[in-house]
Amino acid sequence: MLWGQYLAAHPEAAELAPDYDVECYGDSVELADELLALVVAGGKRATASLVDDFRHEGQALPRIGSHWIACDGRGAPRVVQRSIDLRIGLIESVDEAFAWDEGEGDRTRADWLAGHRRYFARTLAARGVVFDEARMPVLFERFVVVWPPELAD
Repeated sequence: MLWGQYLAAHPEAAELAPDYDVECYGDSVELADELLALVVAGGKRATASLVDDFRHEGQALPRIGSHWIACDGRGAPRVVQRSIDLRIGLIESVDEAFAWDEGEGDRTRADWLAGHRRYFARTLAARGVVFDEARMPVLFERFVVVWPPELAD
């Protein structure tokens, strides 16, 4: 119903990007809740994913203006987000500004790299793949929260 409420208030959104994804952050209930809490508090306005994850799941890469509904760790929809900036590059190409915008840990590039290397290695290992940071591109995505109104940017 979150998407329906958003569209009722912003019918132009359907014209610009009628499709949306429904996702949880991370790979566990706890991590999903932790990262969503950062979004709700306003400190997280970026995320990073392996391009390979989209291929593996049969999903298209997001595009500027596309929407996704972020759910809590139990799958309950909490916010509608809209992609505003996308870049593909290797993990080493992350800069301090992106690490800050992602809002995790101490928000430094060094902490971001350490945390994402662990996360990518762990999630790939779960499906029998070794993380090769020199060959596996990362999708760096910035977003805004567009719904519900009390959380919107």
